[in-house]
Amino acid sequence: MVSPVKLAHIALKTTDIKASSTWYKSVLDAQAVFENEMLCFLTYDDEHHRVVLAQDDAYEPGGPSAGLHHVSFTYQSLDDLFDTFERLQARGIRPHWCINHGPTLSMYYLDPMSNQVELQIDTMSAEEAIEFVGSEAFRANPIGIEFDPHELNKRRKSGEPAESLTAYGP
Repeated sequence: MVSPVKLAHIALKTTDIKASSTWYKSVLDAQAVFENEMLCFLTYDDEHHRVVLAQDDAYEPGGPSAGLHHVSFTYQSLDDLFDTFERLQARGIRPHWCINHGPTLSMYYLDPMSNQVELQIDTMSAEEAIEFVGSEAFRANPIGIEFDPHELNKRRKSGEPAESLTAYGP
């Protein structure tokens, strides 16, 4: 069995991106590497983003907290990520969303309480990821490109290089 190598980031729901961004920047002495009306990616160390703020208008002030959007765990390699995918699939645990974000290749799972857990690999260095997040390609599509994990795993097993499998693009 393979364990993740680090906790990558947390993603929080908010009804006020601007106020939340200002607060987390102050509290964590963080910088925004991407920010628009729906998303804010903050970093304060060598990771391209440690905190994500996601607009969620469903939250009602005075109710329970707006909540955790997801927790993300990074694996060392594409093989480790897909070995984990196969192990979980054998146990009936399947991702509900798979996406190439550009800086990461990610599979999202739902825990028994429907909390999202992202299992990912980094596909770029931190410097490349920060540059990518500032690019026009990212501004045009800050979420990423969905992929079929079965098809990608089949290509991996046939010997296609990881660089090709994780490349961002159609």
